Amino acid sequence: MLVAMNTHDVLIIGAGPAALSAAIYTTREEIDTVLYEKGIAGGLAATTDWIDNYPGFSKGIDGVQLASEMRAQAERFGAVLQFKEVHTIDRGSDGDITITTTTGDVVRARAVLIATGSEHKKLNIPGEDEYYARGVHYCATCDGAFYKGKRVAVVGGGNSAVQEALFLTRFATHVDLLVRSEIKASEVLQRKLEENDAITVHKGVSPLEMLTEGETLTGITVVRADGTTATIPVDGVFIFIGLLPNTDFLKNSAITLDEQGFVQANERLETSVKGVFVAGDVRSGATMQIASAVGEGATAALRIREYLEGES
Repeated sequence: MLVAMNTHDVLIIGAGPAALSAAIYTTREEIDTVLYEKGIAGGLAATTDWIDNYPGFSKGIDGVQLASEMRAQAERFGAVLQFKEVHTIDRGSDGDITITTTTGDVVRARAVLIATGSEHKKLNIPGEDEYYARGVHYCATCDGAFYKGKRVAVVGGGNSAVQEALFLTRFATHVDLLVRSEIKASEVLQRKLEENDAITVHKGVSPLEMLTEGETLTGITVVRADGTTATIPVDGVFIFIGLLPNTDFLKNSAITLDEQGFVQANERLETSVKGVFVAGDVRSGATMQIASAVGEGATAALRIREYLEGES
């Protein structure tokens, strides 16, 4: 397939599991594919210390290693990864999509896949970044099993926080749920919370600092509504105060986002702009799991192939 200079068949924005999975599928069919990534290849997966629930690895796998293997596989088939940040995206009257980067590069593509993922909202308190994956976590299904027989804290009061707190009682001996104001989870979840003796709810508290001894997290300091402080001894802290989609570059585009900023799409993973698809955690309604992102990436690649064949 002949490709004009500075024009690609497919440009994938992002290089996480969904993006790399899509690239493996497109490049195996000799579809010219370039990925633009502003951070690190592998996305959140690459920043996860240990992944225990990805199929095919009975003993688990290091997040960096999984991301590295995915990248190597995509590049083996011909995918080109470039570390660039996308600034704008626009579909022209000729049907091609024009992408500009923050450094002024301009490139055209016949089809685009948005797979920029999301980022965990952070507390931004001392010790949070330093002890990420070593006591501080953002995924109970990923890391909860490490706390069998131990005590943990969950920060948040929405559906996700309560669901994860309930889930963690499968492993931890006790869960302290830290809520800034009131529980905002559904009534069904609140009833389950009340029925679970392994969970203590602390309302009106805000985390101040992660406490450590040497390289071990030992607790979390909180401030109450009256200004007094307290220390809660725990072995791990799980933070569920929301996710931020990586979609700032789309806010002035014609691509429709939901109220939280995630990309909306139909059942074929097509966005509101023809020729632009979405997959992975950045999609509105995504399950936020690596295995799901990989599956969506493969599905998006197949849909893109069909689209390109129809446009030829």
